[in-house]
Amino acid sequence: MYEQKTKETDADVLEFIESVDSPKKREDAYRLLKIFEQTSGYEAKMWGDSIIGFGSYHYRYATGHEGDAPLVGFSPRKAKISLYFATGDEDRQALLDDFGKHTSGKACVYINKVDDIDVDVLNKLITRSIHFLQDLYPQNLENR
Repeated sequence: MYEQKTKETDADVLEFIESVDSPKKREDAYRLLKIFEQTSGYEAKMWGDSIIGFGSYHYRYATGHEGDAPLVGFSPRKAKISLYFATGDEDRQALLDDFGKHTSGKACVYINKVDDIDVDVLNKLITRSIHFLQDLYPQNLENR
């Protein structure tokens, strides 16, 4: 049976941010923490060893695979900062067009630093992702 690797933990978010080697990435992590908490309305929680997540939902795929994930999140990784949003939101690209310097994958958007992006667009991406998941999984959301 599949064992989900990235789960919510009791690790301290601020201790994790303080452990980030790069002073600039650490500063950006604190900026993102404030932005994500204020915009999402959720308290930050650690997911696995390195993802700071906000809110949670339970997903179940047609294959039977299921698990829990944060609604949105970020991780100040060594190379780039990973921003986590809902997968499958095809309308996200319109916001990304105005986001600033980034690259993106299926669920992640990668940035070098917060100064490279439009924070107003980040707020819209956070809100959009949460609403998208609330519509997709209305019965499986964490209560605020």
